[in-house]
Parts: sequence; structure tokens; C-alpha cells
Amino acid sequence: MADWHIDPSVEHIPAFTSLETVFALEGERLTRDPLSEVVRVSHDGVRYYVKRYSGAGKGLRRYLGRPRVKAEWQNLKRFAKWGIPTADVVAWGLERSGGQFERGAMITREIPNTDDLAVMAQSDDLRLSDAAWVDRLSSQLAHITRQMHDHHFAHNDLKWRNLLVDREGVLYLIDCPSGTFWFGSWLRRRIIKDLACLDKVAKYKLSRTQRLRFYLRYKGRERLRSSDKERIARVLNYFKGRE
Repeated sequence: MADWHIDPSVEHIPAFTSLETVFALEGERLTRDPLSEVVRVSHDGVRYYVKRYSGAGKGLRRYLGRPRVKAEWQNLKRFAKWGIPTADVVAWGLERSGGQFERGAMITREIPNTDDLAVMAQSDDLRLSDAAWVDRLSSQLAHITRQMHDHHFAHNDLKWRNLLVDREGVLYLIDCPSGTFWFGSWLRRRIIKDLACLDKVAKYKLSRTQRLRFYLRYKGRERLRSSDKERIARVLNYFKGRE
């Protein structure tokens, strides 16, 4: 049985009206893997990203817990609720048979005029050499990251490829199928991973001063404490030997 939801802003788009029509539509294929695919479609000059899942996830997630697509739309909606700029989810849902996940989909509206931070890093975009531009972005990223962690939520894949910036310098957080809530030592470990994922590229593209300023903003402090120094050491060593 299919459970499909659609935002009033796209009710007039026939291809979005049901899970069946969403799986039947054709568009520009952007990615594909054994579990999912992403296609881009346009309607009335607006582009939409359609992510279709034919599997619930890897490992135990195939049988237990939230399907990956459900985690994706729930997490993006959480970001919007917390005031974190993200893509608008305009349609979402899944289908089960005998209690088992069969397929699911999520449609997001394109955030216009944005660039992927990972692509910017790979192309040595000149904006990354602009200290004032980086400073504004760093402040936003520190706030976004703190917002998540203050809610006991870890992204679990907080990489530059999941961060978009528009022409006005507004930062957006996208793609979060692995994020969830953690507590105690489990949360602390996931926070280290989130910070390490961000620093994996930052250490090659930003100065030590810029990276330290980001961390201080994230913690809301003027100076480092001994506990901060211990955490920073764990962040720096997180991917050691795995790169």
C-alpha cells in the first residue's frame, strides 16, 4: 500500500500526483546506485530533483528501522523546522507490501543559483581565497552545525558536497539520509565525525586561523579550553590512515 504526500505548491503537476506516476516519469539522470537514483525534471521553468528508492537501505536497515528515503525527507523537514536553510521537500512517500518496504521517493525543489562547495574546492574557486566571503560562510556553517548538535542530532555525512551556497552567500545543507539522534558518548563520537568530515577538505583549502575561527564560533567561545584542545586533536586524527 502506497502512502504519498504532496505539497499544495505542486498539486498541479500531474507527474507528481502519486508514487506510481513519480516512478514512471523520465528526466535527466544525475546519479544511480543499487538502491536509488536521482533524476532532474522541469516544470514551468522550475527544476525539481526526484530521488527514487527501490531498497530500504544497507545491512539491517533492509529489514528494520526507517527506510533510507524516509530518513531523508524527515531530516530535511527537521532542518527547515530548526531554521537551517535546506531544499524544500514538495512530495514524499513510500510503499510497503506485507509490512516490507517496496519502494519510495522524495521530490525537492531546486535551490536556484547555487554551487556545491566540494566542486568549488576541486576547481579552486576564487571565492575560497576571499577572506571576507569565507568568514561569512564560516559563521553560517558554525551556526548550522551547532543547531544540529544542540538538538542531539548528527548528520553523519557532513561533507562539503552536501553544502550549497547561492549568489548571495547563503549556505544550504542538503542530503542527509544517515543523520539521526544520539545521546551521551554516542553523540560525542558522532560530533567528532561531523567536524572531521568538514575539516577533511578545509585543511587543504583554508588557513589554520580560518579553521580555528570556525571551531570557536561553533562552540560560542573566544578562546580554547583544554577540553577543546582534546576534541580538536580527535577531529584531526579521525581520518588518519584512512585517506
